[in-house]
Amino acid sequence: MTREEVYKMLDEYVGVLLEKSDAEHPMWNIEKVRSGRPNVWNYVDGCMITAVLSLYEMTADRKYLDFADRFLGWFVQEDGSIKTYSTEEYNLDNINPAKNLFKLYELTGKEKYRKAMDLVRSQLDTMPRTEAGSFWHKNIYPNQVWLDGLYMAQPFYMEYERRFNQGKGCQDSFRQFKNAEATLKDPKTGLYYHGYDESRQMYWADPVTGCSPNFWLRALGWFTVSLVDTMEAMGEDMPQEKEYLRNMFLNLAEALLPYQDESGMFYQVVDRKDDSRNYLETSGTALITYGLLKGVRLGYLPDRFEEAAVRAFDGITDRYLSRNEDGTPRLGGICLVAGLGGAQHRDGSLDYYFSEPVVENEAKGVAPLILAYTELLRRR
Repeated sequence: MTREEVYKMLDEYVGVLLEKSDAEHPMWNIEKVRSGRPNVWNYVDGCMITAVLSLYEMTADRKYLDFADRFLGWFVQEDGSIKTYSTEEYNLDNINPAKNLFKLYELTGKEKYRKAMDLVRSQLDTMPRTEAGSFWHKNIYPNQVWLDGLYMAQPFYMEYERRFNQGKGCQDSFRQFKNAEATLKDPKTGLYYHGYDESRQMYWADPVTGCSPNFWLRALGWFTVSLVDTMEAMGEDMPQEKEYLRNMFLNLAEALLPYQDESGMFYQVVDRKDDSRNYLETSGTALITYGLLKGVRLGYLPDRFEEAAVRAFDGITDRYLSRNEDGTPRLGGICLVAGLGGAQHRDGSLDYYFSEPVVENEAKGVAPLILAYTELLRRR
């Protein structure tokens, strides 16, 4: 397909997804669909609504804003409470959807969104932390920091503090990135491990470093976007801290490029291309694509990274964007879920990462590809 044909197909794809989804029945949340349970406030939907609002920003098509307002407005009540959300769950994933409330509050003026932001922010006041000061990923994962969690919480935390709390927590947010660099970064490759257990007690944790054993692509994708989104949220009054994060971002981008496949995509386990079980994975590639494109646009990365990002975008759409028998678009190659610990004994091994299901039309892949698409639209 030509680039214009891809763009047209993505517009059509989003239209199908929105037409067949609402807050109670999001067709893009395959985990929820497979579970058969009622939908709840969750990060997967949060990612998709971020993409929808980005489309509104680029196209000014009211249908995107109206959908986002209806979707999140179903959860957010007039008093600012959020259906199915509890601060006491202490789950960083549940911070992510609230990033969208900043835009919805600005665009609709609905006071309930402002109140809901205050509620979500209150979770961080008592969120359990490591001794180094980083948020635990979840209350059920004590002493653990995951790359995913930096994406889920820090852009919201930084933006809330700058806008509504006189910047009081901005340094705290920044320090958590420095902690991640100190504990999760591999000095040899420059890549970051999926998770870190400060206690070294989890079966997946290295007894010396505390890190999980492998470089999972989507975790690196989450982290890439966490850096660029948090820098964007910082404003201009933290120049030294922003420069520190910019260098972290640049070093990560440099570390990733040697592992980019000739197709433009990246592998599920980034540095194990030669393992016959490995595969080119959509969600992590799309997150890196979006992060690099946005980083170039905002001046955090040199222009040369745009070429690598465009190759990644083309790699995804060439390999995994196609049509069903009825003509509707579909996107494949998406790892459904991967984590560490839990009842499934997720040990961070190669066997584990290659065992998780690969699915189609899941928002963890669809949303970042749409976000990358909006970045390409900005260049037009």
